[in-house]
Amino acid sequence: MKNTIYIRTLKRAEHTVFNVSDGQKSYYDTTFNRYIPFSSGQQVKRSFIDSLCENLNATPSPTTFLFDVTKQGELKEGEVYATCDPRYVDQLFGGWMKAAKGGKDRTLKRRSPLSISAMRGLHPLLAGIDNDNVSFDRSDRANNEVIVRGPDGNILSKEEIIAFLEKKDRSLSRKWIPNQKRATGLFVMDMAIDLRRLFCVSLNSFEPEISDNTIEKLRNDGWIESRNVFGDCLVTPPNLREEWMKGLSYAIMNWKITSNQSRTFSLMDTLAISISNNASLIGGSIRAKLSEEDSKKAIPIIEENMEGVSTFVTLQAAGYIPVTTESVNAMEEAEQELIKRIQAFDFENQLK
Repeated sequence: MKNTIYIRTLKRAEHTVFNVSDGQKSYYDTTFNRYIPFSSGQQVKRSFIDSLCENLNATPSPTTFLFDVTKQGELKEGEVYATCDPRYVDQLFGGWMKAAKGGKDRTLKRRSPLSISAMRGLHPLLAGIDNDNVSFDRSDRANNEVIVRGPDGNILSKEEIIAFLEKKDRSLSRKWIPNQKRATGLFVMDMAIDLRRLFCVSLNSFEPEISDNTIEKLRNDGWIESRNVFGDCLVTPPNLREEWMKGLSYAIMNWKITSNQSRTFSLMDTLAISISNNASLIGGSIRAKLSEEDSKKAIPIIEENMEGVSTFVTLQAAGYIPVTTESVNAMEEAEQELIKRIQAFDFENQLK
């Protein structure tokens, strides 16, 4: 019985922003001396969870924010608590951490069964950053309100503003915003799904995942008593497993960066997806190699018939990579392949 499913996703991004940090978050590649844009694993996970909840029409779990009022009357930020309830699909797949202040209550911690990498360039030469100068222009509107403060902080009158602008070529309804970074290129993201923990919640009382109260609620909701290599556990009921694994597979195939730190829309369409139970093979299924004629050029490669790996190629991929198996139904076929692999795992009898 295979315990882990590995997935590699190849996406294309065009003139967009993944994550705002100095215009576009990036890292410096010392081998090729280039700045490479990327989206952190945390941001990818958030976008994936958004797609999951949207597909299942599920309400995301609430979060508790604690604050303390100091003796000086100031508001001080305290802890942030997750719900720690696997009846919420985003909690079951996303994991949680709850550490109470003062150590009076037991810490509750569930490691996510999904390990998610950052989305980064397929190769340093196949992704990059370009600078864009933009403007905020409202000069065509006559009803703008313009406020100019003088050196003393007082607001200038209309006549004083006109006098100040005399012999100055300056618009007060237009702002110039230089050096806005945008990401473009081919990007890859990896995910590992630990099937042993995907639909199982541990009952280990020494390293608790859930409270005794939540355990009782899960039992009343039909969660199944079982045991895996990590000890006693509760397994998600079959009807929920079937529904949630379909939502999981859909989200893995269709997520895109959607957080409020992303802007400048790009379809971020998927070019190819590889699925395997072998971590050593998945990296080679979608890769790049240096050109023999030009060491400053990289060639993207999709292994379409690699033993031990199921690879699915979309129509768009043919515009960037030499392929022969591109299909209009590639994403649907990949989704069904992933569901089949998850269904093949015996969640209730892992130690048989």
